[in-house]
Amino acid sequence: MSQRRFQPFLISALVFGLDQLTKSIINTYLKTYESIEVLPFFQIVHVRNTGAAFGIFRGLGNGVFIGISVLAVLVVTALLLTSKEDRIAFSLILGGALGNLTDRLLRGYVVDFLDFYIGSHHWPAFNVADSALTVGIALLFGAAILKGKSHR
Repeated sequence: MSQRRFQPFLISALVFGLDQLTKSIINTYLKTYESIEVLPFFQIVHVRNTGAAFGIFRGLGNGVFIGISVLAVLVVTALLLTSKEDRIAFSLILGGALGNLTDRLLRGYVVDFLDFYIGSHHWPAFNVADSALTVGIALLFGAAILKGKSHR
């Protein structure tokens, strides 16, 4: 594998490592649902998420999410190996998918801990993997929009 092909996998590994490190710190130092206020609009909280991103679709069960995650990892890996475009986006998506898949396989749930809020209105807690997935998907959408505009 050439160095250029290897670089996105290094980014994925860094995302995965940072995700697992931060989740390990949360598991070690915070009890479930315990929180630490960091700023007036942000706290670190230990949440166990049995649903999808940001806690949606909780009733589907862990097996469904494991299956979806494995499929996503396979597809994104294939795209990274064959695509010359959107490699940063795919590497972020791969690292995030692997981070949350690892949680599901080892724990049966995903550890979420970043909690932003205004007053009593909270955005669902999330983690480093969710952040990488969100940024990667946003980059793909942005690239698609730019490509669409350039073809007009």
